Amino acid sequence: MILFRKFRLLILMVFLVACTMHIMIDLLPRLERRAAGPGSGGVGGGGDAGCSCAHSPSEEPRGRPKQRSRAAASAAGAQAGWPGKHTLRILQDFSNEPSSNLTSQSLEKLAGAGDRAEPVKRADEALEEKQRSLIRERGSRGKEKPEQRASKLAALYEHTLYKSELPPLTDDDTLFNVNTDIRFYPKATGNQEWHNEGNEEEEEYSPTGEATAESYPNWLRFHIGINRYELYSRHNPVVEALLKDLQSQRITSVAMKSGGTQLKLIMTFQNYGQALFKPMKQTREQETPPDFFYFSDFERHNAEIAAFHLDRILDFRRVPPVAGRLVNMTREIRDVTRDKKLWRTFFISPANNICFYGECSYYCSTEHALCGKPDQIEGSLAAFLPDLALAKRKTWRNPWRRSYHKRKKAEWEVDPDYCDEVKQTPPYDHGTRLLDIMDMTIFDFLMGNMDRHHYETFEKFGNETFIIHLDNGRGFGKHSHDEMSILVPLSQCCRVRRSTYLRLQLLAKEEYKLSSLMEESLLRDRLVPVLIKPHLQALDRRLRLALNVLAECIEKEGYTAVVEDDLEPQPAAAPLHQAPRAR
Repeated sequence: MILFRKFRLLILMVFLVACTMHIMIDLLPRLERRAAGPGSGGVGGGGDAGCSCAHSPSEEPRGRPKQRSRAAASAAGAQAGWPGKHTLRILQDFSNEPSSNLTSQSLEKLAGAGDRAEPVKRADEALEEKQRSLIRERGSRGKEKPEQRASKLAALYEHTLYKSELPPLTDDDTLFNVNTDIRFYPKATGNQEWHNEGNEEEEEYSPTGEATAESYPNWLRFHIGINRYELYSRHNPVVEALLKDLQSQRITSVAMKSGGTQLKLIMTFQNYGQALFKPMKQTREQETPPDFFYFSDFERHNAEIAAFHLDRILDFRRVPPVAGRLVNMTREIRDVTRDKKLWRTFFISPANNICFYGECSYYCSTEHALCGKPDQIEGSLAAFLPDLALAKRKTWRNPWRRSYHKRKKAEWEVDPDYCDEVKQTPPYDHGTRLLDIMDMTIFDFLMGNMDRHHYETFEKFGNETFIIHLDNGRGFGKHSHDEMSILVPLSQCCRVRRSTYLRLQLLAKEEYKLSSLMEESLLRDRLVPVLIKPHLQALDRRLRLALNVLAECIEKEGYTAVVEDDLEPQPAAAPLHQAPRAR
């Protein structure tokens, strides 16, 4: 009996010793870090680094390390996760797998470990920059000497056709009437970061601390510059600055855009600007499948980018600025969104790539998810127009709208005299609206865009204003096919502006070849190459086809009946109707 008691006592002692050793081993690294912490903290460290018994009044007692660690962990989780309560358990389940190829940045906020945050961030930034460089390398073969390649585009903008001036602008001709006597105080309103992100130096402000119009954020300066005749002027430096903002401004919030058939995101930047994000759904080489209807085609991010550059080369300037950007789906979408419906659709694919699909009418499912590599995705960012509360826009049904039906045809497809009816209907019976439709028709034909069901104008300017060319994502889908039905409005009405006709002829010449100008202009975007060669070649081919249609109209009805002179008389100009027809 005595031996049995001694045996039990021995077992108890061994157990106590083991527990003591385990606790010491567990606490030793923490004690070492705490002992080293005040010495490495600089000012405010408080006390000798080698003393582990004393602490300053501001410190917590040493006996509560677990409570402090829990509080820190909960604070980190509240800052990084979904509104302070949720964590992305799917990502956590995969994060410990040795085969995972996720970037550490994808999980850096979920980890919540302060000691690893900085090296993880540096490693992910390096990986992100490497992926950006790989995308740039795809189109950098001829980019070594941009000053030489810029010659054609610079020469185009020096041509007399690109130097015509607008009529004098009145208050009724500008979208916003800015009172220059009013001064804004960004410091008082908390907008110190309007001009340069993170720069709070006094030099940015005038000596009185007031912000002049030049210090407004670029998106606001773009809005202020809109007038009755154009979205932006030809050589406005604000446009280039706004494109850079779209590519580099920090994204602070993301939400899904309501309406529409496919997923689009509204992104808000640190300078309070907003843009519409269309993610990459197809590679550059993929064409629209031949069995797809136009209304079920994918919306392409590179088509939005190319449409902006094409619109500017044609001198319409009716497409809001669009830039390509490589977005981190984790840090720049999931971690900053407050949209629960969007947030819940994130998952990790079998290839360990971050994916999401959102909510929309078409292609918003697990099978059509948008996946990164591993969490980087391309997309287009289109600058927002002014808020509707400040500048109302009117939506018009396109007279040559398609039926959007698998079997039915629209009236214009079966009635060759349909344009005669349109010409008698307001607002097409007077003014420039019908000519604007012809410009839009040529623009859509060059892109191969069949999805132009509505268009918008600014309500303030009434019917005497331009058409805004929005939503061009279904262009550049087929480089091997020219959809001639897009040109039906032009062939039925046989009307065109003289300025448009002259520019089309100019862009058909070898020295101002449209494909070369587009290629050069698109080199400025970060997602080069935006278009592959076959799409660029298709632009030249379609331009010749559009000129052929106009030549037939002139031959049938006469030059003066077809070409509306919107330019000052130019006696030296050659008779345009004698231009050689393209084959």
